[in-house]
Amino acid sequence: MIEPKKLRIDAWDIRPWLVEIRRTLHRHPELGRAETRTADFIESKLDEMGVERVRTGTAIVGLVRGAKPGRTVALRADMDALPIKEETGAEYASENDGVMHACGHDAHTAILLGAARWFAERRASLAGNVKLLFQPAEETDGGAEIMIRDGCMENPRVDYALGLHVMPYLPVGRIETKKGALNGSSTELDFTIRGTSCHAAYPERGVDAVMIAAHVVTALHSLVSRYVSPLESAVLTIGTINGGTVSNVVAGEVKMRSTLRTTSDETRDMLVDRARAVVEGVSASFGGSGSVDVSYGYTALVNDPAVVDVIAAAADDILCPGSVDWKEKPSMGVEDFSFFCKARPGAFYHLGCGNAEKGITSPIHSSTFDIDEDCLPLGVAMQVAAALRLLEQP
Repeated sequence: MIEPKKLRIDAWDIRPWLVEIRRTLHRHPELGRAETRTADFIESKLDEMGVERVRTGTAIVGLVRGAKPGRTVALRADMDALPIKEETGAEYASENDGVMHACGHDAHTAILLGAARWFAERRASLAGNVKLLFQPAEETDGGAEIMIRDGCMENPRVDYALGLHVMPYLPVGRIETKKGALNGSSTELDFTIRGTSCHAAYPERGVDAVMIAAHVVTALHSLVSRYVSPLESAVLTIGTINGGTVSNVVAGEVKMRSTLRTTSDETRDMLVDRARAVVEGVSASFGGSGSVDVSYGYTALVNDPAVVDVIAAAADDILCPGSVDWKEKPSMGVEDFSFFCKARPGAFYHLGCGNAEKGITSPIHSSTFDIDEDCLPLGVAMQVAAALRLLEQP
């Protein structure tokens, strides 16, 4: 294991290079599945390092093969930006009007390229392999699951996966993580309530879909409180409801759209089943019918406790003892690194990028989001240190 102080110095020495990469990416943000220029840029940097790579669409899998046999650790960075008009006023602000790296994926990519450089320069003494997963479409349809289907976790087979996300509410020099569930899953439920339309003056001649929908909404809002343990986390929100045409006609159909967030697939599946039973049963009891269309999004991100321990130990070495903030409860926001954690033992953590003294406090997904670029070398050192510890696992 390399001495932590030396690793910090190595990472800090390439800070100007990391900043240049991050700012280049920041000036030229691209939306999910359209990260063509970004992918071209990443390939050029990997080629400069002599790192082998495979590209599928805009997804890139790089591989640093150690000269000695050993395990394989995957490091992931998402690459896509958001449809937000930047208002930071920074000299490196987005030149793509209406698109911005408002979630720090430019920083993630720079950090992964920095880790790639560190390992590439030392591959002759490296026991094992480091895979570099440059992932598209985290903000849209989920590039992680597609990369896994395309085989990114094989040849050589990945043993562990590591991911990070910059967070401005954490100051530079601190990280945040949690054992077990860190982020929720996302599932979209579309409900259709069917009745029979008739004149409003003669409601007995029809079946009022609006009235049925009102009962369905009340019943759905009772599912979490009655069927989920208060020690677990789940949210069911009905976001839209549409039905009817005019005020003097009983509505024959109502459509509702909702999102379901849970921290386990088991709870998700149970609530989907209960929601279907409510919609079908309540509708039938009033003489109508109901149906549910389910669209599964990101799965819950569940950190492997042993890998979290490795990250915490790396933070003690690279940052300082006590530099880990332990998150008490999972977030109901989603993160598609969850699919990598589901495929292999892995863990995700938040890297501090905020600095109140410099005025860098804007939240992610805001038009004024920025980072303290001192987080870049720290992110490189953290990823390298954690990966080295995992490569040494028996």
